[in-house]
Formats: sequence, structure tokens, C-alpha cells
Amino acid sequence: MPNATLSTSTAPARPISGQIITFALVGVVNTATYYGLYLLFLRYLPYLAAHILAFFLSMIGSFFLNARFTYRTRPTWRKFLLFPLTNATNFVITTVGVYVIVDMLHAGSTFAPLMASAAAIPVTFVVSRWVMLPKVRAV
Repeated sequence: MPNATLSTSTAPARPISGQIITFALVGVVNTATYYGLYLLFLRYLPYLAAHILAFFLSMIGSFFLNARFTYRTRPTWRKFLLFPLTNATNFVITTVGVYVIVDMLHAGSTFAPLMASAAAIPVTFVVSRWVMLPKVRAV
């Protein structure tokens, strides 16, 4: 991959500690968006369909927020197309978690996605950083 990747940045790179803090703040916004959509869709759809639809819609917002604020990089089609890969593990963990919490533990569907998503956060940060800032991994 050519070094031109670095020229797509919209602002200077920030230290990883700043990225982690901003990632967490974007995550709060993304989680609130996801959860609001989940509750809205839950009125009309089964819980797994509501989860999947809300997840994918909030992932689009997450891409743009993380590109702009967390990693300060210009969104590109390449990054946009790779970004869902960053959430693949998150999706599997949260979907299995929602299923386990609702169908196996019978804990109810209202708060299940919030509980299930906690375990996926660190993995999502590492993979999203790798996709959004591929040159940083060599530091």
C-alpha cells in the first residue's frame, strides 16, 4: 500500500489515549442511537430483526463519527467498505449475547443488547483502529 494513505488525514494524528477516550464517547453516542432504533424497531419487528437492523444503521453513523473525531481521517469508500469487518466480531458477540440473555436466561429483550455489547467494545476498538489507520499498526 502506498504512503499516500497518510495524506488522507483531515487533522494531525492524535495519541492513542485520545483515540481511546474519543472512541468511548463516540461509542456512547452510537450505543444510544442503536438502542433508540432497537426500541423503535422492537415495536414492529421480532427482537433479533430489530437488533440486526438497528445495529447496521448505527454502524454507518459510527463509521463517520470515528473517521472524523476518533481517528481524524478522511472517510473513503475503501474504509467504508472495510469498516463492517471491524464490527463483525462485535456483531457476533452481541447477537449471540442477545440470544443467550433472552432465550436461554429469559432475562427479557429490553436491556439484553446493552449487556451483550460490553464484551465486544475492546475488540471493536483494536480492529477499527487497524482499518481506519493502517499505518499506525507499524508504530
